[in-house]
Amino acid sequence: MREEDLIQSLQNGDENAYRSIMDQYANMVFNTSLSIIQNTADAQDITQEVFVEVFQSIKKFEQKSSLKTWIYRITVTKTLDEVKKLKSKKRGFMFTRVFKNKEERSMPDVPHFHHPGIELEQKEAASILFLAIEKLPDKQRVAFTLHKVEQLSYKEIADILKMSLASVESLIFRAKQNLQQSLKTYYKHHT
Repeated sequence: MREEDLIQSLQNGDENAYRSIMDQYANMVFNTSLSIIQNTADAQDITQEVFVEVFQSIKKFEQKSSLKTWIYRITVTKTLDEVKKLKSKKRGFMFTRVFKNKEERSMPDVPHFHHPGIELEQKEAASILFLAIEKLPDKQRVAFTLHKVEQLSYKEIADILKMSLASVESLIFRAKQNLQQSLKTYYKHHT
């Protein structure tokens, strides 16, 4: 089915079109969200939220971008909203814990999760890399993840993030520099 026909069917409330779009994009949404938020349960919740948003907003979709780009955009927005919410909760939790019981251990910085694209032999190195990625500023993390994990072009990322190509190139360049520094520091202290 052509994209225009699929969008028209979605806008007309066709349930088969909804199933088709979920079959086509669910893994992309889940993997993108998982790569950014690094928590399977949260990524599953976000995936559901993304499709609810797609279904509720499809009539407003003006087709200024491809359907895939629009769904990526919703995924990134929902995931970053959840990241902000979790950071806020974590800050509040840490603040409360400092004053309640100084002897209790703090929450770990990064949850352990299983990313479906990582082979068993690479899990340790991937965990270290994902820890470093988690520490990147949000825009750098998203741009780097979309490029390296989702293997999107700079142009596609620029469309998703509604940025210039030069801005995306700069974000990814800075993300690589920050990752190199972070990993160099990690391995210096852990080898």
